[in-house]
Amino acid sequence: MTPRPAPHHLTAAVAALVALLCASGCATYREDRRQDALEAATNAYAAALRWGYYETAIGYLHPEKRKVVEVPKALTNIRVTRYDVVQPPVPMGETERVQVVQIDYLHQDVQSVHSLTDRQTWRYEPESKSWWLYSGLPAFK
Repeated sequence: MTPRPAPHHLTAAVAALVALLCASGCATYREDRRQDALEAATNAYAAALRWGYYETAIGYLHPEKRKVVEVPKALTNIRVTRYDVVQPPVPMGETERVQVVQIDYLHQDVQSVHSLTDRQTWRYEPESKSWWLYSGLPAFK
């Protein structure tokens, strides 16, 4: 007795199912990589602010926004003492996330402590495969 070949419609259905699973797996993998890149960017940005590396923090701004930003002289007097994520990145569309952080900082010259809430808008650019901060640096006053 020789085995009978599978019906053509069954073979096509199995092939379509395999293709669908591969496509959804690839999409999930891409989203995971994009999420990992966002986490890396937001963590590095937070570290730059905490350590007073404002030039590095400006490097996370979108290149078009970065052109018009310089490190203000007043920032040399600012020391971040606390940086807490109040709301982790929330999707606002396919390529945009919004995160809210609470920042405590010290004006070193007068030893006065202040606090601010920074609503950060991060956008993903598929061409560069990078997340960029669109909302700008926190408004230290």
